[in-house]
Amino acid sequence: VRAGQILEMLRWTRAWTAPYRGIGLSNSSFSRLPIAPSSSQGGTEPRPVRLSYKLLDGEAASPALVFLHGLFGSKTNFNFVAKTLAQQTGRRVLTVDARNHGESSHSPDMSYEAMSKDLQDLLPHLGLVPCVLIGHSMGGRTAMLLALQRPELVERLIAVDISQVETTSSSNFPNYIAAMRAVDMANEASLSGARKLADERLRSVIQSASIRQLLLTNLVEVDGRFVWRLNLDALAQHLDKILDFPARQETYSGPTLFLRGGNSQFLLPSHYPEIRRLFPRAQMQTVPNAGHWVHSDRPQDFMAAVQSFLA
Repeated sequence: VRAGQILEMLRWTRAWTAPYRGIGLSNSSFSRLPIAPSSSQGGTEPRPVRLSYKLLDGEAASPALVFLHGLFGSKTNFNFVAKTLAQQTGRRVLTVDARNHGESSHSPDMSYEAMSKDLQDLLPHLGLVPCVLIGHSMGGRTAMLLALQRPELVERLIAVDISQVETTSSSNFPNYIAAMRAVDMANEASLSGARKLADERLRSVIQSASIRQLLLTNLVEVDGRFVWRLNLDALAQHLDKILDFPARQETYSGPTLFLRGGNSQFLLPSHYPEIRRLFPRAQMQTVPNAGHWVHSDRPQDFMAAVQSFLA
């Protein structure tokens, strides 16, 4: 995409963050993030929390594209593909921070049922249903559950490098959380210094520079201190829920694409029979030379796959 095209696109695009239900979360509001009460015991429905989002305007006649990020990520992970697809398709494009991530509210509840309920609350409020749900990893599982629970809200579904089948590829996630919690940034005077220190501390546990960079996007300054904006306590407590998928019997009969990275072990051809049980119209497609973060490893191939599926 040429620079001139981007500038032209930005002139017609309106974008804003988070003021739904009259409460906004600005870039400086991390220290005042509302803490939602945990859901009541006894199987009651989880309580939705306020989600931070960015909406790019487009034609209302076509279903909006809604992007859901993965564990440790945020809505900014999709900035480039969201802007480009908004321009190329003319559709509205929404990127959302999951609870306990980015600028969204924190909550002690971190189940897929709770994350699905958050979207069931937000998407109709924004007038974006039915929509095209595009979820990566944890976001893909949230999208799958929402499609199964409320199929009328989902025109079609794209799950990126994840299925409902548990894999062993995610076994390093507890180590990531432990390493992030162990970083002491109390004596750092600048954000750049804090990020350099955190990167050095994380390197002993996380060899991948790209994964460290993803985690470091969550380092922010609050009241003169450098902290992780992720709710690491909630993520650590409920990691077993995030790495599994709730048992479901219903099916989603809408068009569905499972898009895998060719170099990733999260979504495998052996998962296909179980995928088809819940998503009978599912297609599987592989993006060569991409790891788990398909949209950042091969953005042009990722967007081409999305566009082809929308056609």
